[in-house]
Amino acid sequence: MTATSDPSAATLAKAAHENFPVAPRFLPRAWRDDLMAVYGFARLVDDIGDGDLPPGGADATLLGVDRERSDDRLALLDALAADLDRAFAPGGAPRHPLLLALVPTVRRAGLTPEPFRDLVEANRLDQRVRRYETQSQLLRYCELSANPVGRLVLAVTGTATPERVRRSDAICTALQLVEHLQDVSEDLARGRVYLPATAMLRFRVTERDLARPTANASVRTLVAYQTERARRLLDEGAPLVGSVHGRLRLLLAGFLGGGYAAAHAIAQAGYDVLAGPPRASRGRLVYAAATALRRRGT
Repeated sequence: MTATSDPSAATLAKAAHENFPVAPRFLPRAWRDDLMAVYGFARLVDDIGDGDLPPGGADATLLGVDRERSDDRLALLDALAADLDRAFAPGGAPRHPLLLALVPTVRRAGLTPEPFRDLVEANRLDQRVRRYETQSQLLRYCELSANPVGRLVLAVTGTATPERVRRSDAICTALQLVEHLQDVSEDLARGRVYLPATAMLRFRVTERDLARPTANASVRTLVAYQTERARRLLDEGAPLVGSVHGRLRLLLAGFLGGGYAAAHAIAQAGYDVLAGPPRASRGRLVYAAATALRRRGT
């Protein structure tokens, strides 16, 4: 299969640009392989939902979608869901290489399809819902779009407990909220706003304000408010790091530290997320991860 017909490498390469480490080299090889397989699926789902697939329709062809429908995101998501069913079927053989790579992980870790189906549903929701009225509605969206990833990490590493899942959900939701804040302009260009309408009304922010090249005082105040909400969720999830040991603890500290570092970058930018997505420096990421490592579990 040629590089143009197998876009998997380009999808997996995006791991280097995430706010958190996906599968660092200090992890056991089996964990790295499993985490990259999970990431490949999650990234593919998001790329379909955001309309970011490489041109040429290679992914659509792999999923069995006709070329004339290769831009139909709902059709692609339906095809992906069908391929996911193949991955979980006894002796199943998915069509897409990223789902085929997921099969050994599913078998080895005893994964269930629900977290993967939630990720697909979150992207279906993105095609239908472009605005969120309340923070509660936005958090329910995060339950589908972000929390399954943390749950899969715990499942892959065999460390899931109800309390750890609860802490993981808080961290993953926070990471999603921070990413929404970093990408306000990009999301608006896609026709989406992930700032709750009630919060925008409270701080007297309009969509016209969000379309400006730099943030005014009202936008900055709203972003500061949402950033603090994300920080509180990170604090709620932080004891997860201290509840595990060894290399998994390093990995989870990276996740948590990535969230704190991203929130710090937003603050350092004066909460002006419209001038460009604020990104944390490598030094800040290392510092935040090291700080997370010193936290104790409860």
